[in-house]
Amino acid sequence: MRKDRRQTKKLGGGIKGLVVALVVLVICTISLFSTVGLNRSSDEQLQDINVDNLWATAASGDWRPSSAPRSYWLPPPTESNGYLRVRCNGGLNQQRTAICNAVLAARIMNATLVLPELDTNSFWRDESGFPGIYDVDHFIKSLRFDVKIVERLPDIQSHGKKKKLKALQMNPPRDAPLSWYTSMALEKMKEHGAIYLTPFSHRLAEEIDDPELQRLRCRVNYHALRFKPRIMKLSNEIVNNLRAQGHFMSIHLRFEMDMLSFAGCLDIFTPKEQEILRKYREENFAPKKLIYRERRIIGKCPLTPEEVGLILRAMGFDNTTRIYLAAGELFGGDRFMKPFRALFPHLENHNTMGPNEKLEESTRGLVGSAVDYMVCLLSDIFMPTYDGPSNFANNLMGHRLYYGFRTTIQPDRKALAPIFIDREEGRGAGFEERVRQAMVRTKLGGPHRRIRPESFYTNSWPECFCQMSPKNPADKCPPDNILEVLESRLGSESTDDADTSRTSNRTDSRRI
Repeated sequence: MRKDRRQTKKLGGGIKGLVVALVVLVICTISLFSTVGLNRSSDEQLQDINVDNLWATAASGDWRPSSAPRSYWLPPPTESNGYLRVRCNGGLNQQRTAICNAVLAARIMNATLVLPELDTNSFWRDESGFPGIYDVDHFIKSLRFDVKIVERLPDIQSHGKKKKLKALQMNPPRDAPLSWYTSMALEKMKEHGAIYLTPFSHRLAEEIDDPELQRLRCRVNYHALRFKPRIMKLSNEIVNNLRAQGHFMSIHLRFEMDMLSFAGCLDIFTPKEQEILRKYREENFAPKKLIYRERRIIGKCPLTPEEVGLILRAMGFDNTTRIYLAAGELFGGDRFMKPFRALFPHLENHNTMGPNEKLEESTRGLVGSAVDYMVCLLSDIFMPTYDGPSNFANNLMGHRLYYGFRTTIQPDRKALAPIFIDREEGRGAGFEERVRQAMVRTKLGGPHRRIRPESFYTNSWPECFCQMSPKNPADKCPPDNILEVLESRLGSESTDDADTSRTSNRTDSRRI
């Protein structure tokens, strides 16, 4: 009897073991098939990222750019609350975002905007100013439905003499909410007649829970801010020369002293060069202990020129590819460019691609940055090598998205870092395949919802886009005659008296 029990117990244990083994086998099989499935999916994706396809625009998903108002949009009232002056500091693209914010501030305060001042840039030492870079008449005309803009503060009569209206200087808090402008700033404007906000960089919150105000930002950035005719002409000549031999890509090579110092990526340089970078960092940035390897592993170092070339080669671009480089003076000398040039010999910039002669005199300072901006905007493919605090790269990615989903190759530096480190330390097996697998997961310029910390200026989808046949009514495109409607309202506003205007504004709630 005991023997039978022992045999039964032993048999039961064997069955349990068999069941456990079967469960483990099933799990392993599922895992294996999942892995195979994932690999197959990855391979299929890799086949989709075909170099020939990248030269075309990304799939739009039936979306198209539109920053026209979707709901009732009042024209600027005849009487404003005062004048708003701003001084936009930083480089060309930091100033560009500041101009967009200045228009928004003027709109919500019902203020007359004085043509924004562009700071004499400490790096470029450029004194072109707004009229030297942008088409002033186009700027004012394009925004006539949104804000009133004048080129300078008016003269006033005081004690029988004519003198300039003096603006009260104020320093707005960084990323100030709308409420700061509609309370504190507006109160001072009404008291003094004009206020002067300086410095005015990142002085208005990017994320605003009002799609119409966000669309106003896009109208400023992508329609009103047009470079002067000579800059547009020069940029188009360079693009035409590049495209005469086929497609071309542009690369923002951010391998420059200021960015390398900011990022703390020093170890690849000589001791003398490291000392230059440390000194620049001490003079321009807050003290912070930065360890090169740690910074690199988390993707905080700009890609080197050689790394850029290796990524492109791994993706399938060959050495006939024409590349336009938008960059300041590369730090570390030509030794960093030689490996890149060996991989891709057809490298150009705005000084080598002029119509008939070198363009150094024409493209210094902000003008040169403007030419680079336009050529990169119009290129078939754009690749930023460092999009962290780079206003140039971030604005361009947003503009290319708005400009018809033009292909942008955005490397994931964090995913690529261990691959490059392994290669440098002698573990280079499967290098190109690993790079391709990292790149297949990156964005390539198609519509995608903005997720923090992505900036509104990098991705204004969905606020500044619409669909012709939307599933969600809120995404429906406005009518094609929207400008005629706004023009009509602006005309009626200027002829009606204030009381009639207020009454009509309350009663007319039609959507456009």
